[in-house]
Amino acid sequence: MRSLFLQAPSFDGYDGGAGARYQMKREVRSFWYPTWLAQPAALVEGSKLIDAPAHDLSFDDIKHEAYARDLVILHTSTPSFRQDVKTAEMLKALNPDLKIGLIGAKVAVQAQESLAASEAIDFVARNEFDFTIKDVADGQNWASIKGISYRNAQGVIVHNDDRPVLEDMDALPFVSPIYKRDLVIEKYFGGYLKHPYVSFYTGRGCKSRCTFCLWPQTVGGHNYRTRSIGHVIEEVKYVMREMPQVKEIFFDDDTLTDNAPRVEALARELGKLGVTWSCNAKANVPYDTLKVMKDNGLRLLLVGYESGNQKILHNIKKGLRVDVARQFTKDCHALGIVIHGTFILGLPGETKETIEETIRYAQEINPHTIQVSLAAPYPGTFLYRQATENGWFDGTDHLLTDHGNQIAQLSYPHLNSTEIFASVEDFYKRFYFRPRKIGAIVGEMIRDQDMMKRRLREGVEFFRFLRQRKEAVA
Repeated sequence: MRSLFLQAPSFDGYDGGAGARYQMKREVRSFWYPTWLAQPAALVEGSKLIDAPAHDLSFDDIKHEAYARDLVILHTSTPSFRQDVKTAEMLKALNPDLKIGLIGAKVAVQAQESLAASEAIDFVARNEFDFTIKDVADGQNWASIKGISYRNAQGVIVHNDDRPVLEDMDALPFVSPIYKRDLVIEKYFGGYLKHPYVSFYTGRGCKSRCTFCLWPQTVGGHNYRTRSIGHVIEEVKYVMREMPQVKEIFFDDDTLTDNAPRVEALARELGKLGVTWSCNAKANVPYDTLKVMKDNGLRLLLVGYESGNQKILHNIKKGLRVDVARQFTKDCHALGIVIHGTFILGLPGETKETIEETIRYAQEINPHTIQVSLAAPYPGTFLYRQATENGWFDGTDHLLTDHGNQIAQLSYPHLNSTEIFASVEDFYKRFYFRPRKIGAIVGEMIRDQDMMKRRLREGVEFFRFLRQRKEAVA
């Protein structure tokens, strides 16, 4: 089938975010690669990938594809679902014979509800969907395809058996050639990554049990399945050869550092290539492993600290001690490893006092940059079930404003959502508006003219972000 893989047009600044975990407008404009669309696209001969938000494309810019395709696969999420359904309905109106399927965590856990939302949606692919989509695109009878839910000829919704989780990760083709073929890589950037960058996975799944984290609980699973190191290195070589403008490779595995022997072996092979790279990490990597990584090209770690309060970390099953995270951060500073730290406000157990504790903790450990998010109860997560059962959340799927700004959904008897929402701005200001941090940023700008331009642009975007947050609740 002539297949289109589509990230649909959305609000200005829509970012699928860190492998599609969280979809919102960032404090500074950024775009992550649509890796979870690119992967099945790489399996389907003659496919095309369109990432409309990153390329500033409206529906009018893509509607001609309705006539050129037999199959459209839309990546969707809880925040973007209504807009994605609207896009599906407009495409179907142009070409009623078009088959439209949805993928993503939203439909993985709410297949029945997703199909019932609109007759424009012909099927959804649940859980790990790469080869499910290939089977559809190859024209197999839908009744025989594992992992799909679909509307049959009588209009009845049918749920086929689950597809087994993929164990041989080397069976997946590289996604980088799809990036090169269909995307303008300069359109993808993040505030803490060199530009341009490329990101992809060396494995799937995460053994951690964080109650809020969407992808392991819905699609990827908790068994960390990895590609062979040789397979990863061949893709890195492809990027270096075919996209020489790339300045950094980000490995988007949930926690690449969970397997210390493997990440050390991978690092040594990357060191031979002289490539600059970065990855996600849990704040418990030992010094010796960090040193091997740094000595072989590691520049930055994206670290989920979440909170500076130990009880909250226990509540969310983070599996992390604050004192261990503190020592890990000191080790990174000593080795010259840059840290982008992420924090979440409003998690179970949060109080005014724990918010203050986390802000002071962030100031103390002093990562280079931070991201502060609001606890988001995504369907399919333990946090969602916990919040609805305890009355902290009304079960609505409206996690963002119409302009893409995150809404504080959780509210506690002792701490309401308005207070939690306001604490994000306080966190940012108190972290960045310190003489020490201002001096570091100014020094960085003086040393690098490109960084000067970039930080000035990001500064404008940051203040616009804060203003729009206020307007969202006005």
